[in-house]
Amino acid sequence: MLSFTPRAREMVRSFMDQSEGELDALRIHLTGGSPVAPSFELTLVGPDEAKEDDVRVEADGLVVLVDPSSAKRLEGASVDFVQRVNETGFEITPLAPQPSVKAPTGAIADRVQELLDQQVNPSIASHGGKILLADVQGTEIFMQMTGGCQGCAMSRMTLRQGVEKMIRQAIPEITEIHDVTDHASGENPYFSD
Repeated sequence: MLSFTPRAREMVRSFMDQSEGELDALRIHLTGGSPVAPSFELTLVGPDEAKEDDVRVEADGLVVLVDPSSAKRLEGASVDFVQRVNETGFEITPLAPQPSVKAPTGAIADRVQELLDQQVNPSIASHGGKILLADVQGTEIFMQMTGGCQGCAMSRMTLRQGVEKMIRQAIPEITEIHDVTDHASGENPYFSD
């Protein structure tokens, strides 16, 4: 169902060891986010905290408890422990593609998609890239970069300095623009550092 990187396994075991045997399983639960960028909560639990309907998974020597509604989103996922400039913690990627996820609809989605189709994607197509509207939640939009943009070192600048400015000028009611691209799996970036 899912796998752990060596660093993630080491950190989970370290946290369990600090509990002096009181905690023996890791619970993973879907807490929100969007269909393409869900957010998960990871907690250590004791033997009496397992729920009757939990899906129990042995993953790389660890016992993982997952509620049934989160289990389908974790199929094929990998758990890592990351340490970056502004964040430290567990990260779950990549998540299995969701065939039931449909293209976003509604007034904002239509306006963003029209802007992408007419102004943004024709100009980045020369670099082998394309930007997709992955989701809309209220006045927040979720963008996914593909092709030559996925994994490109310049993709953040392209999105923030170019595409985001165009979207905010054309559709000022948008409050947040999120990049949900899995840049680590980009195979053919147009520009790399």
